[in-house]
Amino acid sequence: MTSDPFVQMNNISKAFSGNKVLQQVDFTVNRGEIHALMGENGAGKSTLVKILTGIYTKDQGNIYVQGKQMTFSGPKHAEAYGISVIHQELNIIPHLTVAENMFLGKELTYGKTGILNRREIRRRTAEALTNLGVHDIKSEQLAGELSIGKQQMVEIAKALTTNAELIIMDEPTAALTEHEIENFFHVIKKLQADGVSIVYISHRMEEIFEICDRITVLRDGQYIGTKATPHTSFEEIVKMMVGRELGERYPARNHDVGEVVFQVKNLQLANYFRNISFSVREGEILGVAGLMGAGRSEVMEAIFGYRKLDRGTIELNGRQVVIKHPRDAVNAGIGFITEDRKSKGLIIHASIKENIALPNLRALSRYGIIHKRKESQLISELMQKLQVRATNEMQEVKSLSGGNQQKVVIAKWLAIQPQVLILDEPTRGVDIGAKKEIYTIMNELSKKGVAIIMISSELPEVLGISDRVMVMHEGKITAFIDREEADQESIMTAATGGA
Repeated sequence: MTSDPFVQMNNISKAFSGNKVLQQVDFTVNRGEIHALMGENGAGKSTLVKILTGIYTKDQGNIYVQGKQMTFSGPKHAEAYGISVIHQELNIIPHLTVAENMFLGKELTYGKTGILNRREIRRRTAEALTNLGVHDIKSEQLAGELSIGKQQMVEIAKALTTNAELIIMDEPTAALTEHEIENFFHVIKKLQADGVSIVYISHRMEEIFEICDRITVLRDGQYIGTKATPHTSFEEIVKMMVGRELGERYPARNHDVGEVVFQVKNLQLANYFRNISFSVREGEILGVAGLMGAGRSEVMEAIFGYRKLDRGTIELNGRQVVIKHPRDAVNAGIGFITEDRKSKGLIIHASIKENIALPNLRALSRYGIIHKRKESQLISELMQKLQVRATNEMQEVKSLSGGNQQKVVIAKWLAIQPQVLILDEPTRGVDIGAKKEIYTIMNELSKKGVAIIMISSELPEVLGISDRVMVMHEGKITAFIDREEADQESIMTAATGGA
């Protein structure tokens, strides 16, 4: 890394409808630097990036690229000057192949004939994926058939094909396995050695301190400061982000669990999982760990009725329940917070109010007519409890930050007062302050007797919040580990098929 600035943003301000989202923010990225941009959801990180790449127009301030004052008209214009973005929300077109996604908008042709050079497109796609250390994605595969983690790797490879000098990465590892993250970090270090600058946006503190040279923190649209990573600490960065000491990351688990309330026996779904049997006790948090592709999400989707089981039984309070559709699960008292909130967890163009009310219409209505006051009271209470940052309950969910979208997903399932709550990657893309709020809510629910199942790819999270850990590998359960005996080594050993 050198002290030669590649991008300088000075006194950047932006307001939407009179609401100031950025106020005189400074941000400088040096050539060959890996620079973390941090802040709670709604702090202004995404807005700053969109101003840099020309999606939004700044109200005030100056942008310099390699010393030259610039104002980009859009992402393509920014890309022409060596600035590329990997967005948090995937831009994959599912019915196109991996190769077609990689070169969409920059197709390779035979000279000026306009005929696609598919062989060269496939070759360059394979080369880009190989450079990332990815060998199990084929260029002719349909992108929609890939897991979310593999789709993310395609997005990363796509950005690397632009020969960018500055790559902005927004939560790039959110859906990646430990092995994929290790390969990804190797690629980042190689890019840095070649003089490429990286803006790294992530809520994963461990990653920030492992990979980044400097950290810039925004809070409530204002620039708080920039710290060299070796000269700061986790606690200092958290205090800069939230404006206060956060205390312990995970709430104390000090209550007794009750009897078994939820149990599954011999669940099987061809090509995904087999012989899955486990139970969850009243007030227990069962963490579910495993590498990407282990079958964790598929098991929970089958329990909830998203997928049709080949065989197996599900019992609640000692009685067998038949779940053929998600409505059957909801009626039985089972809630499910999916990992893919955009396509499965939310109606993205609907309001906060509509999203929360939807699974609760039976409780909110009489003779088919919604009780408006009861509905408004429920929405208000949940938004306040989860501290959803929004203008009002009628704001469209698509306009919220990722963390606030996740809070809306959690709110709608809290409203049904479930006996069993399944959470699949509940804190993915959520800031450190909101993470603790979610952990606290989980803790409070478990104290009230709710049986909780939590899938997470973050081992510190699994260890910090779970009473017991179930580990899966290639569609099978390989271990149950009690809280007192669980550590990262024992979980990873089981997750990779070891004893």
